Amino acid sequence: MSSKRTFSFQWHITDDCDQRCQHCYIFQIESRDRLVRMTWGQMQETLANMEEFCARFGREPYLYITGGDPLLHPDFWRLMELLEEKGYRSTVMGNPFHLTPEVCTRMKACGVVRYQLSIDGMRETHDWFRMPGSFDATLAAIPMLRRAGLRAVIMTTVSGVNIDEVPDIVDLVVEHGANVFAFGRYVPGAGKSNGIEPYRYRALLDVCHHKFKRYEDAGCDTYFNRKDHLWTLYEYEEGLWRIPDGAEEGKVYGGCNCGSGHFTVTSRGEVLACRRVVGSNVGDVYKDRLSDLWCGKMEDYRNFGGFEKCSRCELLAWCRGCPAVASGTNGSFYAPDPQCWKDV
Repeated sequence: MSSKRTFSFQWHITDDCDQRCQHCYIFQIESRDRLVRMTWGQMQETLANMEEFCARFGREPYLYITGGDPLLHPDFWRLMELLEEKGYRSTVMGNPFHLTPEVCTRMKACGVVRYQLSIDGMRETHDWFRMPGSFDATLAAIPMLRRAGLRAVIMTTVSGVNIDEVPDIVDLVVEHGANVFAFGRYVPGAGKSNGIEPYRYRALLDVCHHKFKRYEDAGCDTYFNRKDHLWTLYEYEEGLWRIPDGAEEGKVYGGCNCGSGHFTVTSRGEVLACRRVVGSNVGDVYKDRLSDLWCGKMEDYRNFGGFEKCSRCELLAWCRGCPAVASGTNGSFYAPDPQCWKDV
């Protein structure tokens, strides 16, 4: 394995899926009247484009293979064996329904490090979001993944519908032995709201912080990934984190990596700055070199001084909230994060 820094690609190889989730992004970009999957030739072409990008910039590709449910693609194993042959590590993001001990063991042999599943509420809420039986199937998959040597990652998409259930989800995933837990916010579309008031979201972070801390102090195996960048604001206000001494003016140290460390490629070959950012199509993976897009259209997502609210905040270089939520709510990547409670 190379010692080079990695560059992440979220790669949607198919739209095929057993579920029709209420908050699925596949159908938010435009009307999807048919499901699409990449051909084997297109997958080889896409991977070559990613490799050319990494060769140019001295990076190692890290692949997040997803869909739809990537396990439903007829060439899924062919792709995974190719990645293993090249020595690339990957995370698979999918559903629980096609996981078996044999499938998990085979993924591990192909260089898969993690398998990410979703829990979007307790049983009734989760199954409403996804499909009946999904809740129990997801919980049953966690120990199966772990026995195969894969890290079981649980992700929750938070909205006004399920926000009050998140603390219970934390207890649930710890009880079932998830290796990693994180949550992010639902990105609405067409100027709608995700139903979360700013101080209600801060209250959730506060409850989860204390819950995480109790588990961590007790030696819990679950790693709590404080993924949402508003965690930075919360920890700053609570005195849990401070701006580092010697931080350089104008340098970006953290926050959203859209424009600085990530590409999404869809099953249609669309290259997106971020899967969650509405209207962020910057090119076509079959026609455009990713390395050229990185130095071209991706510049539209690097105007850090253009953030309407964050540019006036001392945490600009470390936070910036979630531009995807801002974009979905207010129509602009640089609009204020609607859940940010800070007055600036």
